[in-house]
Amino acid sequence: MSDSEAPDVQDPAAKRADSGELLLRIRGLRIEGRSGETWSGIVKGVDLELHKGEVLGLIGESGAGKSTMGLAAMGYARDGCRISGGSIEFDGLDLVTSTVRQRRRLRGSRIAYVAQSAAAAFNPAHKLIDQYSETPVQHGIAGRAEAEKDAIELYRRLRLPNPEEIGFRYPHQVSGGQLQRAMTAMAMACRPDLIIFDEPTTALDVTTQIEVLAAIRDIVEQFGTAAIYITHDLAVVAQMADRIMVMRYGELVEEAETRRMLSDPQEDYTKSLWAVRSFRSEERARPEGETPVLSVEGVTAAYGKTRVLHDVSFDIHRQRTVAVVGESGSGKSTTARVITGLLPPLEGRVLYKGEPLPPKFSDRSKEQLKTVQMIYQMADTALNPKQTVREVIGRPLQFYLGLGRRQREERVRELLSLIELEPDEFIDRLPSELSGGQKQRLCIARALAAEPSVVICDEVTSALDQLVAEGILRLLDRLQKEFGLAYMFITHDLATVKAIADEVVVMLQGEVVEQGPKTEMFTPPHHDYTELLLSSVPEMDPDWLDQLLAERAAGKAGGRMQSADQ
Repeated sequence: MSDSEAPDVQDPAAKRADSGELLLRIRGLRIEGRSGETWSGIVKGVDLELHKGEVLGLIGESGAGKSTMGLAAMGYARDGCRISGGSIEFDGLDLVTSTVRQRRRLRGSRIAYVAQSAAAAFNPAHKLIDQYSETPVQHGIAGRAEAEKDAIELYRRLRLPNPEEIGFRYPHQVSGGQLQRAMTAMAMACRPDLIIFDEPTTALDVTTQIEVLAAIRDIVEQFGTAAIYITHDLAVVAQMADRIMVMRYGELVEEAETRRMLSDPQEDYTKSLWAVRSFRSEERARPEGETPVLSVEGVTAAYGKTRVLHDVSFDIHRQRTVAVVGESGSGKSTTARVITGLLPPLEGRVLYKGEPLPPKFSDRSKEQLKTVQMIYQMADTALNPKQTVREVIGRPLQFYLGLGRRQREERVRELLSLIELEPDEFIDRLPSELSGGQKQRLCIARALAAEPSVVICDEVTSALDQLVAEGILRLLDRLQKEFGLAYMFITHDLATVKAIADEVVVMLQGEVVEQGPKTEMFTPPHHDYTELLLSSVPEMDPDWLDQLLAERAAGKAGGRMQSADQ
């Protein structure tokens, strides 16, 4: 569609942005990163403008410079990086030439940041509400009691369970999705003029994501807050942004109003982003009469006195993938903890090739431990930042297989080649010197080093952009065929389920509500909750969220809304 044919439609927020005051102006921004004694460009002369009340979507693959740009909007560069050129004017103040004191006065109060990994961003030693209250109290915006009251109200608006109580928990006592929403509330504590959202719904299931997106948009509109929304999810950015900027290799590829960008992208690279997620693994028939590699039989488990799993059962066969889906807090990761022996069940058992595994991992033999390995959601927190790639992969080779130094070195190089990373280039790097996709490949290699039969993939692609995620799915599929691996794939992304699963297990509030072959699970009729999940997958339509919320308010689109994380 040509420009003359583009529909003359504009969102209300975009109209406000047209008449709103200029809040942020970035000109010719250059940011460099250091590797040894060499500096190289990360952001290469990018311009950006943002008006009050406007939401700018920033998209691109891993390493494009999106998060670096977002941090630069606060006048900040990560360790090992420097702002080497250009200007960053926030409400008339150039953050490049301003003093440290001036920038600190703005951060938290007028400019806030929501990080991608809440687990890594929170202080594990302090309760959520203490960390929420710190910024408004320090900036003199509110007293402690007022800040706590406001925290509870925002927790409620972001659909956190037990909003009056959840703030008094520590970060490790809530789910990943709950923690991400608590961080979003914390960023809103001072009602800033600008919020940088860096993948704020990455860790959320689709049902919770809808509520968080609606809450973020409501608060942005209500308080006239401008936002930079960084994401790799094109359907999400379509619901949130008035304009979209596409970046690649630190440069601006294309920029346009959201509807025009979605309907008529001009650049080949932008068109390629629109076309990803074409991968589908081959359909594999379920083996008849074959003993499952792993069986979960009637498992009931609890944290303290609270039962969180109720009579959970399913099987995983060799060279097949069982996707376990459900909202945050439904029991997906808890089931994985039972399987690995980290949480002994109250009832039921876990069998490996028909033989029961000891409930506690400490009672399992080394051979039993190596058979089930995990790949975690957040590679940043799963890797020791002080260990090189050689050490990360080498430790399980030594522990499980007893390999000597020379054998370890050879096997580490073989595994790096297997995950498509050049050994000579990557073997001596630290995790901080790897991209998000490279870190996740490293976690895959670490799991494979133990030579397992079962690999539990816990949201392994949720933090990755769509191009990188597709590469990881293709890699996992190839490795499964090569080594006959059985996968338990924990995910809230139904596009991933369609791409890689053979069977699907749907969980809600610690119970299995539906399970079966993928082809059956995506064919109506569905269980009410499965229908809710399917209806909650965002579409590449800027009106989709509004229409869905209106339908649900009228009692349509998947039945009644389930309360998240209960």
